[in-house]
Amino acid sequence: MKKVRVRFAPSPTGPLHIGGVRTALFNYLFARQHGGDMLLRIEDTDSARFVAGAEEYIVESLNWLGIAIDEGVGAKSQGKHAPYRQSERKAIYRKYVDQLLQAGLAYIAFDTPAELDGKRVEIANFQYDASTRGLMSNSLTLASENVNSRIRNGEQYVVRIKIEPNQEITVHDLIRGEVLVNSSVIDDKVLFKSSDELPTYHLANVVDDYLMEISHVIRGEEWLPSAPLHVLLYQYLGWMDVMPQFAHLPLLLKPDGNGKLSKRDGDRLGFPVFPMNWKDPKTGETSFGYREAGYFPEAMVNFLALLGWNSGTELEIFSMQELIDQFSLDRVSKSGAKFDYEKGKWFNHQYLQSKSNQEIATIFQKILLEKEINADATKLIKIVSLVKERANFVNELWAQSSFFFQQPTEYDAKTIQKRWKPETPVQLTELIDVLFDINNFSAENTETIVKEWITAKDYNLGGVMNAFRLSLVGEPKGPHIFDIIEVLGKEDTIKRLRKAIEIIG
Repeated sequence: MKKVRVRFAPSPTGPLHIGGVRTALFNYLFARQHGGDMLLRIEDTDSARFVAGAEEYIVESLNWLGIAIDEGVGAKSQGKHAPYRQSERKAIYRKYVDQLLQAGLAYIAFDTPAELDGKRVEIANFQYDASTRGLMSNSLTLASENVNSRIRNGEQYVVRIKIEPNQEITVHDLIRGEVLVNSSVIDDKVLFKSSDELPTYHLANVVDDYLMEISHVIRGEEWLPSAPLHVLLYQYLGWMDVMPQFAHLPLLLKPDGNGKLSKRDGDRLGFPVFPMNWKDPKTGETSFGYREAGYFPEAMVNFLALLGWNSGTELEIFSMQELIDQFSLDRVSKSGAKFDYEKGKWFNHQYLQSKSNQEIATIFQKILLEKEINADATKLIKIVSLVKERANFVNELWAQSSFFFQQPTEYDAKTIQKRWKPETPVQLTELIDVLFDINNFSAENTETIVKEWITAKDYNLGGVMNAFRLSLVGEPKGPHIFDIIEVLGKEDTIKRLRKAIEIIG
């Protein structure tokens, strides 16, 4: 059996889209399950679209998510197939361009952009192929002396693959089965550009996959139309016996299922489509990311793994190792997966609840320090235990617990109108005396004593408790009220009651 070797090969043209992250994850899971290698290759042959900082962003995103790279850019070991940036492999590609030219399987074309535009106007649905190449300026229509002279004179050209018409091309896809395509629908794609001495994606990725011994090409569905061309290139270069197996993953769709998920959808609906914050070096615009939104990386991995794949069980929570153990391409869907952002929040909530209160408190402490609040560690762990069930993200804990750290300065007007009765100030003044005499201020003890007092006085339990909560919190929210006062302590509890009586009256 050939060793499993997969690659994630993004282009550094901007931030890594969440769909690309899922592609990287599925490659990683497949490689780990089969004891194989995961490579990161940067496909930067399109120099015009290169964006500074994009490569570093890709590496940091994968590191954050725990998608470990065995070989390539960002890996500790470069491996024997370096370099892994296509822009650094120019000399390698030229050899295979020449091989195709010498075999008559590719040709040189001098057509300028203006000439090509003219043909598109002249010929409806123009395609550079067997039916039109004879009308164009290329090495199939020009004398060899003319071709050589134009090249010597520095005239720019491209190398196009020569595709014979009416040939059946079969793509064996591990997700979609056999895909049959007639070669007549494929144009003579550009393989190489003299302007930058670089190949296009089509040639570079086939050559690199061959030289890097890639066993499986797992990539997005958008590359399926290119697969027949790639199969032809393997055939033309004599590598059919080592051609990798293909698997084209379903698209990530908009939440309503109508079309591919885009950044515009995230902006419109208020959710990120990038793993981390990205600042555009040209516009200075910052796009929000999942890391900065407060997602745990393991929650993000779990969420993405179930977009287009299922375990065949009712289970939804999986650790990375459990995903590795259970992942299989035969359970990847052929149809697109709707991107349910609310489900993503649910996953993060589950991971938040599963983490220890101490771990969450450590993260929350950083948020409090930004607000110049230095909370006691033991007290903070207790607060987290009381409020974390109400939060999806650690950064939401502040909204759920701010009253523990700051005495209310305002009181909810609707609650005052509904819950603050004429007799309330007298009742709360009596409650202060009751609390003052309690030595053991544990939640269990104070609850017993306060409720016995309410019963003995024949006061309305709900009325007293609602006014009590409003005095402590400022609004009708928060955990069990006696848990709150255990954390606040006797002195702060009494101080807040006195202030509420004074302000509300």
